[in-house]
Amino acid sequence: MNSISVLRLGHRLPRDERITTHVALVARAFGAQEIIYTGQHDGSLEKSVSGIVQNWGGTFSIQYEKNAIAAIKTFKKNNFAIVHLTMYGIPLPEKIQPIQSRKNLLIIVGGEQVPREVYELADYNIAVTSQPHSEVAALAVFLNQLRQTKPLQREWDEQFKGKTKIEPSEKGKKLNS
Repeated sequence: MNSISVLRLGHRLPRDERITTHVALVARAFGAQEIIYTGQHDGSLEKSVSGIVQNWGGTFSIQYEKNAIAAIKTFKKNNFAIVHLTMYGIPLPEKIQPIQSRKNLLIIVGGEQVPREVYELADYNIAVTSQPHSEVAALAVFLNQLRQTKPLQREWDEQFKGKTKIEPSEKGKKLNS
Protein backbone atom coordinates (compact mmCIF):
# COMPACT_ATOMS: atom_id res chain seq x y z
CA MET A 1 0.00 0.00 0.00
CA ASN A 2 1.52 3.31 -1.07
CA SER A 3 -0.94 5.96 0.00
CA ILE A 4 -4.09 6.16 2.11
CA SER A 5 -6.15 9.33 2.28
CA VAL A 6 -9.35 9.77 4.28
CA LEU A 7 -12.16 12.06 3.15
CA ARG A 8 -14.55 13.18 5.89
CA LEU A 9 -17.81 14.42 4.40
CA GLY A 10 -19.91 17.27 5.73
CA HIS A 11 -18.08 18.66 8.79
CA ARG A 12 -20.54 20.87 10.73
CA LEU A 13 -19.67 23.36 13.46
CA PRO A 14 -20.09 22.97 16.39
CA ARG A 15 -21.83 19.60 16.05
CA ASP A 16 -18.98 17.61 14.50
CA GLU A 17 -15.90 19.15 16.12
CA ARG A 18 -15.05 16.11 18.28
CA ILE A 19 -16.14 13.46 15.79
CA THR A 20 -14.09 14.89 12.93
CA THR A 21 -11.09 15.24 15.27
CA HIS A 22 -11.52 11.58 16.24
CA VAL A 23 -11.76 10.54 12.59
CA ALA A 24 -8.44 12.35 12.01
CA LEU A 25 -6.83 10.75 15.07
CA VAL A 26 -7.86 7.26 13.98
CA ALA A 27 -6.76 7.90 10.39
CA ARG A 28 -3.31 9.00 11.60
CA ALA A 29 -2.85 6.27 14.22
CA PHE A 30 -3.89 3.51 11.81
CA GLY A 31 -1.63 4.55 8.94
CA ALA A 32 -3.32 7.08 6.66
CA GLN A 33 -1.17 9.90 5.30
CA GLU A 34 -3.82 12.60 5.32
CA ILE A 35 -7.37 13.63 6.06
CA ILE A 36 -9.36 15.91 3.83
CA TYR A 37 -12.59 17.30 5.20
CA THR A 38 -15.55 19.00 3.56
CA GLY A 39 -18.47 20.99 4.91
CA GLN A 40 -17.61 23.97 7.05
CA HIS A 41 -13.99 25.14 7.19
CA ASP A 42 -12.56 24.79 10.71
CA GLY A 43 -9.17 26.32 11.45
CA SER A 44 -9.35 25.05 15.03
CA LEU A 45 -9.63 21.46 13.76
CA GLU A 46 -6.64 21.98 11.50
CA LYS A 47 -4.58 23.47 14.33
CA SER A 48 -5.52 20.62 16.70
CA VAL A 49 -4.61 17.86 14.23
CA SER A 50 -1.36 19.59 13.25
CA GLY A 51 -0.46 19.87 16.95
CA ILE A 52 -0.97 16.14 17.44
CA VAL A 53 1.35 15.42 14.52
CA GLN A 54 3.95 17.86 15.83
CA ASN A 55 3.99 16.25 19.29
CA TRP A 56 3.35 12.60 18.49
CA GLY A 57 5.16 12.36 15.15
CA GLY A 58 4.46 11.06 11.70
CA THR A 59 3.86 12.80 8.41
CA PHE A 60 0.08 13.08 8.61
CA SER A 61 -1.59 16.20 7.21
CA ILE A 62 -5.02 17.81 7.14
CA GLN A 63 -6.65 19.93 4.50
CA TYR A 64 -10.02 21.42 3.69
CA GLU A 65 -11.82 20.81 0.40
CA LYS A 66 -14.93 22.76 -0.49
CA ASN A 67 -16.32 20.31 -3.05
CA ALA A 68 -16.34 16.63 -2.04
CA ILE A 69 -17.43 15.31 -5.44
CA ALA A 70 -14.66 17.22 -7.23
CA ALA A 71 -12.13 15.87 -4.71
CA ILE A 72 -13.31 12.28 -5.25
CA LYS A 73 -13.09 12.69 -9.03
CA THR A 74 -9.54 14.04 -8.73
CA PHE A 75 -8.50 11.03 -6.64
CA LYS A 76 -10.09 8.70 -9.21
CA LYS A 77 -8.15 10.42 -12.02
CA ASN A 78 -4.98 9.82 -9.99
CA ASN A 79 -5.66 6.07 -9.85
CA PHE A 80 -6.84 5.89 -6.26
CA ALA A 81 -9.38 3.19 -5.43
CA ILE A 82 -12.38 4.86 -3.79
CA VAL A 83 -13.64 3.05 -0.67
CA HIS A 84 -16.83 4.41 0.87
CA LEU A 85 -17.55 3.11 4.37
CA THR A 86 -21.32 2.75 4.74
CA MET A 87 -23.57 0.38 6.63
CA TYR A 88 -25.39 -0.19 3.32
CA GLY A 89 -22.36 -1.66 1.55
CA ILE A 90 -20.96 -5.13 0.97
CA PRO A 91 -19.60 -6.74 4.18
CA LEU A 92 -15.91 -5.97 4.69
CA PRO A 93 -14.68 -9.60 4.80
CA GLU A 94 -16.05 -10.15 1.27
CA LYS A 95 -13.97 -7.33 -0.25
CA ILE A 96 -10.89 -6.81 1.96
CA GLN A 97 -8.52 -8.85 -0.24
CA PRO A 98 -9.15 -6.95 -3.48
CA ILE A 99 -8.91 -3.67 -1.58
CA GLN A 100 -5.59 -4.71 0.00
CA SER A 101 -4.18 -5.31 -3.49
CA ARG A 102 -4.77 -1.68 -4.50
CA LYS A 103 -1.81 0.73 -4.22
CA ASN A 104 -3.60 3.94 -3.35
CA LEU A 105 -6.87 4.38 -1.45
CA LEU A 106 -9.26 7.21 -0.73
CA ILE A 107 -11.46 6.14 2.17
CA ILE A 108 -14.67 8.12 2.51
CA VAL A 109 -16.54 8.45 5.80
CA GLY A 110 -19.82 10.30 6.05
CA GLY A 111 -21.24 12.89 8.33
CA GLU A 112 -24.46 14.38 7.16
CA GLN A 113 -26.52 12.55 4.57
CA VAL A 114 -24.18 11.17 1.91
CA PRO A 115 -25.03 12.25 -1.66
CA ARG A 116 -26.02 9.44 -4.03
CA GLU A 117 -23.13 10.37 -6.31
CA VAL A 118 -20.63 9.23 -3.64
CA TYR A 119 -22.10 5.71 -3.80
CA GLU A 120 -21.83 5.77 -7.59
CA LEU A 121 -18.25 7.10 -7.69
CA ALA A 122 -17.00 4.59 -5.10
CA ASP A 123 -15.19 1.51 -6.38
CA TYR A 124 -16.19 -0.20 -3.12
CA ASN A 125 -19.13 0.58 -0.85
CA ILE A 126 -18.08 -1.32 2.25
CA ALA A 127 -20.02 -2.18 5.41
CA VAL A 128 -18.03 -2.81 8.57
CA THR A 129 -21.39 -3.83 9.98
CA SER A 130 -24.91 -3.50 8.60
CA GLN A 131 -26.10 -1.81 11.79
CA PRO A 132 -26.01 1.87 12.74
CA HIS A 133 -22.55 2.73 14.03
CA SER A 134 -19.96 5.47 14.29
CA GLU A 135 -17.82 6.55 11.35
CA VAL A 136 -14.90 6.63 13.81
CA ALA A 137 -15.42 2.96 14.68
CA ALA A 138 -15.92 2.00 11.04
CA LEU A 139 -12.68 3.70 10.03
CA ALA A 140 -10.71 2.05 12.86
CA VAL A 141 -12.01 -1.43 12.08
CA PHE A 142 -11.48 -0.97 8.34
CA LEU A 143 -7.91 0.36 8.65
CA ASN A 144 -7.01 -2.35 11.15
CA GLN A 145 -8.24 -5.06 8.79
CA LEU A 146 -6.59 -3.37 5.81
CA ARG A 147 -3.25 -3.30 7.66
CA GLN A 148 -3.75 -6.90 8.88
CA THR A 149 -3.87 -5.85 12.57
CA LYS A 150 -0.38 -4.27 12.47
CA PRO A 151 -1.68 -1.04 14.11
CA LEU A 152 -2.43 -3.10 17.24
CA GLN A 153 1.15 -4.35 17.51
CA ARG A 154 3.79 -2.57 19.59
CA GLU A 155 6.22 -2.23 16.67
CA TRP A 156 3.67 -0.10 14.76
CA ASP A 157 4.36 2.93 16.98
CA GLU A 158 8.03 3.03 15.92
CA GLN A 159 7.08 4.70 12.62
CA PHE A 160 5.86 7.90 14.31
CA LYS A 161 9.05 9.09 16.08
CA GLY A 162 7.37 12.00 17.86
CA LYS A 163 8.45 14.14 20.78
CA THR A 164 5.90 12.34 22.94
CA LYS A 165 5.70 8.56 23.19
CA ILE A 166 3.77 6.24 25.46
CA GLU A 167 5.71 3.61 27.33
CA PRO A 168 3.36 0.62 27.65
CA SER A 169 2.46 -0.04 31.28
CA GLU A 170 0.20 -2.59 32.88
CA LYS A 171 -0.83 -0.07 35.54
CA GLY A 172 -0.67 3.69 35.33
CA LYS A 173 0.45 6.09 32.62
CA LYS A 174 4.03 6.53 31.43
CA LEU A 175 5.04 9.09 28.83
CA ASN A 176 8.48 9.75 27.40
CA SER A 177 8.63 13.37 26.29
